[in-house]
Amino acid sequence: MSNTTENSSPALSNLLSEARSFPPSEEFAAQANATAALAREADERGEEFWADQARKMLSWHTPFTQTLDWSRAPVARWFADGTLNAAYNALDRHVKAGRGKRVAIHFEGEPGDTRTVTYDDLLTEVSRAANALQALGVQTGDRVIIYLPMLVESVVAMLACARIGAPHSVVFGGFSAEALRSRIEDAGARVIITADGGYRRGAPFALKPAVDEAIATLNPDNHPGISHVLVVQRTGQEVEWHDERDLWWHEAMESADIRHEPTFVEAEHPLFILYTSGTTGRPKGILHTTGGYLTQAAFTHWAVFDLKAETDVYWCTADIGWITGHSYVVYGPLINGATQVIYEGTPDTPHRGRWWEIVQKYKVSILYTAPTAIRTYMKWGEEVPDQFDLTSLRLLGSVGEPINPEAWMWYRRVIGGGSTPVVDTWWQTETGAIMISPLPGVTAAKPGSAQSPLPGIAVDVVDDDANSVPAGGGGYLVVSKPWPAMLRGIWGDLDRFKETYWSRFKNIYFAGDGAKRDDDGDIWLLGRVDDVMNVSGHRLSTTEIESSLVAHDAVAEAAVVGAADETTGQAVVAFVILRGEFAAAAQDDEGAAAIQEQLRTHVARQIGPIAKPRRILIVPELPKTRSGKIMRRLLRDVAENRTVGDATTLADSSVMALIKGKLG
Repeated sequence: MSNTTENSSPALSNLLSEARSFPPSEEFAAQANATAALAREADERGEEFWADQARKMLSWHTPFTQTLDWSRAPVARWFADGTLNAAYNALDRHVKAGRGKRVAIHFEGEPGDTRTVTYDDLLTEVSRAANALQALGVQTGDRVIIYLPMLVESVVAMLACARIGAPHSVVFGGFSAEALRSRIEDAGARVIITADGGYRRGAPFALKPAVDEAIATLNPDNHPGISHVLVVQRTGQEVEWHDERDLWWHEAMESADIRHEPTFVEAEHPLFILYTSGTTGRPKGILHTTGGYLTQAAFTHWAVFDLKAETDVYWCTADIGWITGHSYVVYGPLINGATQVIYEGTPDTPHRGRWWEIVQKYKVSILYTAPTAIRTYMKWGEEVPDQFDLTSLRLLGSVGEPINPEAWMWYRRVIGGGSTPVVDTWWQTETGAIMISPLPGVTAAKPGSAQSPLPGIAVDVVDDDANSVPAGGGGYLVVSKPWPAMLRGIWGDLDRFKETYWSRFKNIYFAGDGAKRDDDGDIWLLGRVDDVMNVSGHRLSTTEIESSLVAHDAVAEAAVVGAADETTGQAVVAFVILRGEFAAAAQDDEGAAAIQEQLRTHVARQIGPIAKPRRILIVPELPKTRSGKIMRRLLRDVAENRTVGDATTLADSSVMALIKGKLG
């Protein structure tokens, strides 16, 4: 987390403006779940608004009488004297209400295999898995590591853990053995659920070997060892086997009873630990508990996506290894009784239209994805989605990082047919659920802006002294009041939790992001404070300059960093991927120089001379993590001619060699 430097100005410069606005249609507003009255109710009722949502969204085994206890700030307790079970709320109550035949999951494997799972089916599988885990000695409170591809079994594993009150820690299936080992040790897990492998980019990849390596390298001083590894058979590839420790998932499931009584736990019982650090350094386990997290995940899924569970087909493209997959693939949708799509593979396998083929096939009506994916499709051209019938889509969502206004416009026009509402959402692993977003039936949406805190959420943009910045000003994004889905700590390290999130402003959560308010008071995310550049005393956002570059017809994607400069402190350096015809024109030095100068002039005209990049580097790809976020740290190394740092968390580590090779 970064604070302002001594010679920096007190607020982020507010440069770009956006005049376009898209109010909801009368038809959409008339049927919307969330209304202006809901926001007024939240303002009037305060904490009791969340108590209302907790009772409306969830079934409680023991009703709560306490709403919020903030006496031990910054650790909150929500609905603490109530008891409930997450899996019961996601499954049993729907089956008991006669919704068991409703499709819960349409699974689409990358090789083309499919599976349709009803709520009845899912309850049976989760009950079996819960019994299987208990047969292996897993008890309430024990931690279980889940290291799987994007499969139905992944959802089953999470809910089975929740059913017995065993906190799960999902590790993304692309992470290394070292990353896995550090998380096993930190969580103190004794059981791992994994697979032989999965399919990605048209070929099987292995997972079990990373588990074996992680177990072999556990430090006996930190961890007593793994007792059992449950292995899902996905690809059929050969795996090393340890008879005393390993067992096949399908065999354990076959021998398990199909009935299981859920364990009802206190609302503040740990539901999961999700690690946010990379593969190096000490992992940071974000702890979420049960009642408050489920309340906000379910409420935001219903309000932001306008879910009509009886008719909608919902698809969030995130992997369960990330918080988006926890909140908006597993818990939020299933608690709300949704029918959803899960896809195992990549957007371009076996062809670049795979996502749109899936939308057409299942008549997806709500799509939630990342700006990185949207910009990738922009780069491939609109002729790809134009081959498919996307008229079933009635709402689009964006998550993961600020979305460029032009990418927002492309998403709405090409994917949404020019009329579908787009909700650009801001939240974090730490917040647990969406915090800032347009309400699709209420808000006049602005391309690129997350806009307003959701009902019941107190978000502000402040200066160094925690004073709210006026309209037109920039500063730090903070949350000034506790919220139900907030993290309850960093696993095993309360001091680190307080120092990381609460030391910058007393009893105010500092998100680590910069933001600005426009003249209407709407919020624009400016990226991590660490990614803000100090150019001649002006604190400039990388996001705004990237948005300006992507607004030019030549640019498909852009990443901006600040490189050390003796005169100005930092200088703007941009890395751009060009669209097809412009990329061809830039093959020789003269053509590249002409486009680079066009782009420098474009930024200066759109934002101002202070933001004009010193250098624009044309590259074939950008370094991205497996969740799609650009690793600007590595680009900063290139811009400053340093040895490139650790690139093991990249989705494709060869990208850095491509960039360096292109630059000579």
